[in-house]
Amino acid sequence: MRKGAQARSVFASAVDARVGGDLSLPRADFSEAYKFYVVGVIWLVLLFRVVDLQIVAVLLESIRAEFRVSDTQLGLLSGTAFALFYATLGLPIAWLADRYNRRTIIAACLALWSGMTALCGTASSFPALFLSRVGVGVGEAGGVPPSYSLISDYFPASRRSTILAVLNCATPMGVFAGFIIGGYINVRLGWRATLVILGAAGLIVALIVRLTLREPVRGGSDGRAAAPPPALWQTVRELWRVRSYRHLVLATSIATLGSVGSGIWLPSFFIRLHHMAPLEVSTWLAFIYGGGGLVGALLGGRIADRLARRSGDRRWQAWACAIGTAGVVPFSFFVFLWSNPITALLVHIGTTVMLHSWLGPAYASVQSLVPANRRAMAAAINMLVVNLLALGLGPLLVGAASDWFQVRFGADSLRYSILTLLTVSFTWATLHFLLAARRLDQDLESAANFPA
Repeated sequence: MRKGAQARSVFASAVDARVGGDLSLPRADFSEAYKFYVVGVIWLVLLFRVVDLQIVAVLLESIRAEFRVSDTQLGLLSGTAFALFYATLGLPIAWLADRYNRRTIIAACLALWSGMTALCGTASSFPALFLSRVGVGVGEAGGVPPSYSLISDYFPASRRSTILAVLNCATPMGVFAGFIIGGYINVRLGWRATLVILGAAGLIVALIVRLTLREPVRGGSDGRAAAPPPALWQTVRELWRVRSYRHLVLATSIATLGSVGSGIWLPSFFIRLHHMAPLEVSTWLAFIYGGGGLVGALLGGRIADRLARRSGDRRWQAWACAIGTAGVVPFSFFVFLWSNPITALLVHIGTTVMLHSWLGPAYASVQSLVPANRRAMAAAINMLVVNLLALGLGPLLVGAASDWFQVRFGADSLRYSILTLLTVSFTWATLHFLLAARRLDQDLESAANFPA
């Protein structure tokens, strides 16, 4: 008995050294209250990630007026500038997160992107602003993969869709905060002050992460410790061979392409075509995305977990996603073709519920499809494709299409460019969610039996 206890002590010391700190504790030592505190802090991290990404949507018209740039240039600023390094640096940061202290990585990355957000507010020219947005992308590359990996070691697979749905509520609430706070500060103090204030607030949260979060044992929520992760490209190759994982990555990427590409331009759509005031638009969209997105994310995760548990069929995790993405298309036609802006905004609540319903089950499935020592990398590969497609191309596609449609449709060019992107992307994403469901149960079983 003494030898067994001694062996466990040696193993615990090795794990502590591996993650780079003395705060690692087995799952049993974390109270439920502390675990939900961790969820709350990580939720704040993801909230600032969305705010710092989305805030440009509120500020686009102010930036355009000051620097006198085209829609294509604004698309580059709001998407490509951010996504270029955000996507590519996600893999090496995830490689680190699968090996070292995730809490420290999250805190450092949050501090970096918050500092660069503040720097955006001091830009003296459009190229300087573009380069500062690149810096925001560099920092945000370390936001999601370590966060998802950390949380997955606090909660077992049977609760992950619900917990990750709660975390993904940071997306609509980040949009809410960006539109309300960003819209108000922009009107009162200007777009530069908006960015500086948000950056400073993010630095405070980074300090909270570093000082109060603990690093859990990898694999602890699954009842077994994780082995050291394999080499980077071996992991990439093995993950891409899992068919349901591959389709989930494509589905989430294409759906996010439609969400981001349309969402960035939505304030401009109501300002230009419906002649609404910027603060009026930002207030409406804040409550629509905050309320509808919150309901969609929570219900999507809860319903998917319940359907999978009651039926005993885990394919409901993907089927629920497909229902949500398919539901976006009919709502979109009404929103972008209706002549009355208030009616269109009210109907957009339904669009927003559907837009967020797939987040929890989709990303929980991605985490459950891999062993604990590959979770950050699984999320990073997912984010790589999401960001290259969605953030890199979404806003740019809408902006370029709007410029191209200008000759034929005049002021309506933005309307038809957004609607085209939404219809194509969400129909396509639905197909990949259905294809993911075909192998999901078998692939989840394989992951559960994979050697630690």
